[in-house]
Amino acid sequence: MGGSEPGALDLPKRIAKPARRALHGAGVLSMRDLERFSRAELLALHGFGPKALEVLGPELDKAGLRLRD
Repeated sequence: MGGSEPGALDLPKRIAKPARRALHGAGVLSMRDLERFSRAELLALHGFGPKALEVLGPELDKAGLRLRD
């Protein structure tokens, strides 16, 4: 199991600390974990805002992952 697998990628470093704490609090530790959530669910997390979603979007695309509808 290497760090090169898309599901094993850590969250991007550019995610602000409040958003990172919100994600960790929701059980999100890797990019693959994000697939359990919709945009609305992520935005409802305290500390997670549109900027964090803007950062994650391209990273999800690069990893071949997507949020729930």
